[in-house]
Amino acid sequence: MHIIDIAIIVGYLVFTILIGFLISKRASKNLDSYFLGGRTLPWYLLGLSNASGQFDISGTMMMVAWMFVYGMKSLWIPWLWPVWNQIFLMIFLAVWLRRSNVLTGAEWLKTRFGEGRGATLSHISVVVFALVAVIGFIAYAFEGIGKFATTFLPWDLSLDMGSLAISSENMYALLIMGITTLYVIKGGMYSVVITEVLQFLIMTVASITIGVIVIKMISPEQVNAVIPDGWKSLWFGWKLELDWSSLRPEVLSKIKTDGYELFGAFMMMAIFRGILVSIAGPVPGYDMQRVLATRSPKEAALMSGTVSLVLYFPRYLMITGLALIGLVFFNADELMTGKGLDFEKILPYALNNFIPVGLLGLVLAGLIAAFMSTFAANVNSGPAYIVNDIYKRFINPEASQKKLVHLSYWASFAVVVTGIIFGFFISSINDVFIWITGALFGGYAVSNVLKWVWWRFNGYGFFWGMVSGLAASLILPKAMPDASFLTTFPIIFSISTLGSFLGCFLTKPEDDDILIRFYKNVRPWGFWKPVYKKLIEIDPGFKRNTAFGRDMLNSLVGIIWQMSLTIMPVALVIREYGMMWAFVGVFVITSVILKFNWFDKLED
Repeated sequence: MHIIDIAIIVGYLVFTILIGFLISKRASKNLDSYFLGGRTLPWYLLGLSNASGQFDISGTMMMVAWMFVYGMKSLWIPWLWPVWNQIFLMIFLAVWLRRSNVLTGAEWLKTRFGEGRGATLSHISVVVFALVAVIGFIAYAFEGIGKFATTFLPWDLSLDMGSLAISSENMYALLIMGITTLYVIKGGMYSVVITEVLQFLIMTVASITIGVIVIKMISPEQVNAVIPDGWKSLWFGWKLELDWSSLRPEVLSKIKTDGYELFGAFMMMAIFRGILVSIAGPVPGYDMQRVLATRSPKEAALMSGTVSLVLYFPRYLMITGLALIGLVFFNADELMTGKGLDFEKILPYALNNFIPVGLLGLVLAGLIAAFMSTFAANVNSGPAYIVNDIYKRFINPEASQKKLVHLSYWASFAVVVTGIIFGFFISSINDVFIWITGALFGGYAVSNVLKWVWWRFNGYGFFWGMVSGLAASLILPKAMPDASFLTTFPIIFSISTLGSFLGCFLTKPEDDDILIRFYKNVRPWGFWKPVYKKLIEIDPGFKRNTAFGRDMLNSLVGIIWQMSLTIMPVALVIREYGMMWAFVGVFVITSVILKFNWFDKLED
């Protein structure tokens, strides 16, 4: 790299550390300040922060590889996450969740199940799940940033001390993670949000820059010469039907490894699972933390809507641009590793060879910022469960705020170290993505849907659903290493469902006063008729939530709205202007519907 590019990156890293130290005093007042910013931050800043946290470098490398291989059809693959859980949050779930006024997802369970033994067990199960998920995300980030950094940064940092040997890739990951951990520990949520807003602005400029460069550099004819039929089409049949055999036969093995050959079956499973996971609500991590940090339920909904509005257009300009560089200027030697061809290296290859001096430094600072924002968000969210939900609740309920904040520093450090240790054993970003989305979240869905919509579901049902799902998600990938997501998800889902219902029906319901208080405060729709009847005897003026139909319609419209935001930038970069303008129209129409049928009806 040129000295100008290095100077831009170093300057950015120094600035972010300074921010953490400058505002550390404000963050260290109490746990609310440290983990939720004192619930004083505006919704639009939290929305930009949340969008920044989801613009991660590991995911971007993986999505560039998907775009290279699957073209426009790759826009469906993130439904596996599902990306549209933000839509369900925006439409109704963020409002429900924020009304609880708690610090963490585990603490929220007290509002639903009370404080009996079942509630305590459910509380513990969420804490365990949250920590496993956060550690998994840190390991996922560790693999991505190391692979990225070694392509650009000029120094060989490998360490070989006989029994201790650390590759240059892992040393870079340790260094960048260490810098990020420093400012997160010092500044808490304030530091994370302020730096993430800065990071998002840098990433947006970097993404637009790449999109413009590629549009000027690569013609539609060059693209058409290196892609198979159907690459530019969104639509699919039961099978993927992208024939790479005459163009890039090496791509066929990746398609087989990814498990997306039966694309129709994959999409059926992704949609079924996506609806369940979305209604279940956010996993206990940084996404939930942003919801709980807002100033009101209405602002929680607006914050969640901001994520989709600002994230996808710039991100897909970058993803599509880098994928086209990889396609047109394909160089197998640049993508080779000790384990063969690695399509996740297309992103660093494209940047390293085709982005000019100065702009490269800006783009790299943006991508390092993307990594740091995602990593920082997880580092700030995970320790809250250790400090608030284990130490404060079970060990030292009378601990001072100062002591709890200091303990949060050590908890953050411990979570990072544990995630890094697991990161050393990961060989593919996609493997971790599939495990988190397919296995781990599969065990999470059933219990967390039922807790919202069914009055009879109790703390024991939640605990056994979560524990059986978590155990299955950890054991099955080892017991069935060659099985695809399409095989393991139904098994994990069935085990978690069985655990949920057995745990529920073999124990008594929660007390009426707990259920009535929860139902009156949160006001969910669903199967709450027995509780509603008891509540109106106490409060005849209570109005139940009858917005199920409107919420589902708005969620469907919102998914189409969000999808249009991903299609427009891709169509722009590949010069499919007819498609682009068609989806501009879709975006405008869905925006108008959401304005009148969602935004105008928002209430606290």
